[in-house]
Amino acid sequence: MSPPRRSRALARLRRSVPLFAALGDETRLVLLDKLGRASPQSITSLCAGSKLTRQGVTKHLRVLEGAGLVKGERSGRESLFRLERDAVDDARAALDRISRQWDEALGRLREFVEE
Repeated sequence: MSPPRRSRALARLRRSVPLFAALGDETRLVLLDKLGRASPQSITSLCAGSKLTRQGVTKHLRVLEGAGLVKGERSGRESLFRLERDAVDDARAALDRISRQWDEALGRLREFVEE
């Protein structure tokens, strides 16, 4: 990979760090799953069926919002949150790029070993 291309690839990966950090928590994955099924939802509805407090859910939603995975909007006295599907697609694309790089590296290793 040429230096400018490598630099662009590293910059893309660096932009993905907050996204993958946010996805690295089981509670946040559960919240994303709920938002993916029925959006937008209030904090109260996201707490339903879990042991999390409103404050706990709010904390996790702020992390997800900071990573661009959800967007919150005020509706009267409550906030409604919705999944930002483009951010999920960005994560998928980043993982696909990493997967291709590993496949290429393993292919080169296989060729080297078989020679």
